[in-house]
Amino acid sequence: MQEDIFKRYSRQIFIDEIGLDGQRKIMSSKVLVIGAGGLGSPVIQYLAAAGVGTLGIADFDHVELHNLNRQIIHDENRVGDLKVKSAETFVKNLNHQVKVISIEQKIDASNASKILSQYDIVVDGSDNFRTRYLVNDSCVELKKTLVYGSILGFSGQVAVFNHKGSKNLRDLFPEPPFDEDAPDCDSLGVLGALPGMVGSMMALQTLKIIADLPVNLNQLTLIDTLNWRFQTLEF
Repeated sequence: MQEDIFKRYSRQIFIDEIGLDGQRKIMSSKVLVIGAGGLGSPVIQYLAAAGVGTLGIADFDHVELHNLNRQIIHDENRVGDLKVKSAETFVKNLNHQVKVISIEQKIDASNASKILSQYDIVVDGSDNFRTRYLVNDSCVELKKTLVYGSILGFSGQVAVFNHKGSKNLRDLFPEPPFDEDAPDCDSLGVLGALPGMVGSMMALQTLKIIADLPVNLNQLTLIDTLNWRFQTLEF
């Protein structure tokens, strides 16, 4: 069994900053991914590939054909299926060692604390401000690290909030915009490779946190892929 683990994860273990100790931390970690869509897909893919021990996936939506340009863990055969079930199938086919907990619920005020409290790290790939702020506030209350990302068109954002006493989303943006003022991918679109980039960055930050590697705190990374510019804002 130990040999099989080494074979599977050897290219991670060979990294001095990871090693066997880091891989053990990854395999014993519990991560909740909120959303199995554009951002959640690459996060789920790379956390499962890395061997995260327990992967919770929360989503209440179904796979639709227009999802497939960016939500790469789903395929044509799963159109109409619950995204969490499609995601669970994907993970099991990729890495049977990962324990998947499918949460077929919308994260709201009635269940957020109960669900989030069961995990070490929360990765928010949700697509609306109401959920983002609820998740942020719940992580603050529960003292959970939150890995945050958002996408639109050619642009994305990534940050780590509430990690070891660092600032949170409300320190950056105290209040969400009114829903009618908030653009989204349904109305303005998104190029499929962008969530792949941003979600991969979120997964990488998550793995670094698990392995106790340094991450930049109180910073927001802005990604402009149309003009190929990356900017970091401190707050």
